[in-house]
Amino acid sequence: MAGNLEAGRGAQGTPEDRLGAAMARFMDVHDGFVGVTAEQLAEAHEADLAIEGEEGVHFERAWLDPESGKVFCLSTGPSKEAVMRVHERAGHPTTEVYELPIEV
Repeated sequence: MAGNLEAGRGAQGTPEDRLGAAMARFMDVHDGFVGVTAEQLAEAHEADLAIEGEEGVHFERAWLDPESGKVFCLSTGPSKEAVMRVHERAGHPTTEVYELPIEV
């Protein structure tokens, strides 16, 4: 991503800019990704991006700890359930989704 873009904003702006409404921010956690590579994580992330718009969700970033098998995804969207639906449809479901209403 270009270095001159503001943190948390893509070339299109924030989801709020695109949709004209305030969106909640979420962090979700996946298990079972032991030994996964950066390329495999990118493929999983791309699967989310391919369908995220259908639920009004935007997945901003994903992090992986290949030793523990944990993946953490940061997203914005209308609800926890919308985030869960995208992940399930993309092939990596999780029920561990947390709304992040406070940021410092």
